Amino acid sequence: MNPSDVSSPLAMRPREAAKALGISPRLLWQLTKDEHIPCVRIGAGKRRTVLYPLADLQAWLTQQAVTTKGGERDVH
Repeated sequence: MNPSDVSSPLAMRPREAAKALGISPRLLWQLTKDEHIPCVRIGAGKRRTVLYPLADLQAWLTQQAVTTKGGERDVH
């Protein structure tokens, strides 16, 4: 992979991910804590970072949309 191939980030920091998903950072942290949303934890101690890979977030969001549609059926 060439550096020029990476025109967009592979993962987002929490604030960026929350904004991209249209949710509050607090809700994102709760979903992360409850292990409902995919994330990657990097490092150790005070320097530990939580990242949200774009591909995983897109797959998670798609799955949420499918699950929601399945639960909300139109009754005619």
